[in-house]
Amino acid sequence: MQPLIEIDALTVAFRGVKVLDGVSLEVRRGEAIGLVGESGSGKSVTWLAALGLLPNTATVSGSVKLEGAELVGASPAALAKVRGGKVAMIFQDPASALNPVLSIRRQISETLALHGGLSGTAIHAEAKRLLDLVGIPDAERRLSAYPHEFSGGQSQRIMIAMALAGNPDLLIADEPTTALDATIQAQILELIWRVRRETGMAIVLISHDLGVVAENCDRVAVMYAGRIVEEAPAGELFDDPLHPYAAGLVGSLPTMDGPRRRLTAIAGTVPDPKAMPPGCAFAPRCGLAGAACRTTPPLRVIGDNRRIACVTDRYAAATIRFGQAAE
Repeated sequence: MQPLIEIDALTVAFRGVKVLDGVSLEVRRGEAIGLVGESGSGKSVTWLAALGLLPNTATVSGSVKLEGAELVGASPAALAKVRGGKVAMIFQDPASALNPVLSIRRQISETLALHGGLSGTAIHAEAKRLLDLVGIPDAERRLSAYPHEFSGGQSQRIMIAMALAGNPDLLIADEPTTALDATIQAQILELIWRVRRETGMAIVLISHDLGVVAENCDRVAVMYAGRIVEEAPAGELFDDPLHPYAAGLVGSLPTMDGPRRRLTAIAGTVPDPKAMPPGCAFAPRCGLAGAACRTTPPLRVIGDNRRIACVTDRYAAATIRFGQAAE
């Protein structure tokens, strides 16, 4: 079966500085994929590039195919039909994503008219239904309200309603619970996964919350310095991470049962794209780095549905000594 979306060798550079380096990823219909990694790894840029949402200063190459149709280099009219229709995106900051001078009714109605072909009273009825679906109380009255009249959690619910207005096949949730308290975070995530169960749409969850990704995603791709360094089924990755960076992320998670242990810390930060180290970008932070790491390792298949960009096939995670620079 053809994947819903195929990303192949996607590369992005801003004024000659490469920030995304040959990302390849497939999303199948109905599945949930988690995209994890530190800030600056390229998670959001991957999907902004795929949907043609980067500024003119960005140079994008590679391929992004949606049901076989190429999106890289597609016309603005073709991309407009895809965005909000086939693919919808929930951004990190709903307050800045909503237009402050337009009512909620107006903003939802634009999507319904463009991608749903609705008009007149049908738009009003569907907009009210969407607000009811995402749990906005007194939806009839609040359709006339403006973004500043809603809390952060309610604004995120409205963004979800707008994303669902086009009945998309794929929903990209980019840190959908940023700056929300724990209770509201849980409610927003439950809403997203309930909608997924009811509609059967695919989801890409970009998140720093590894617990949420482990609990809700079918597959996980770990990104570092503009590349995917490991991809695996969620259960396998969190039970047995193979890449040293993935092992470091998993090692930073506290356990809810078993003996207490000291959490693992990965020394250093993601390298500046203007000054990338030669070879493997993670080598300066990896205690297993050696001479072979001076060459950039390709992302290779090592089993069923599993890929890794590392010269080491397997190792004991407990032996990793993060923060020791490669010789």
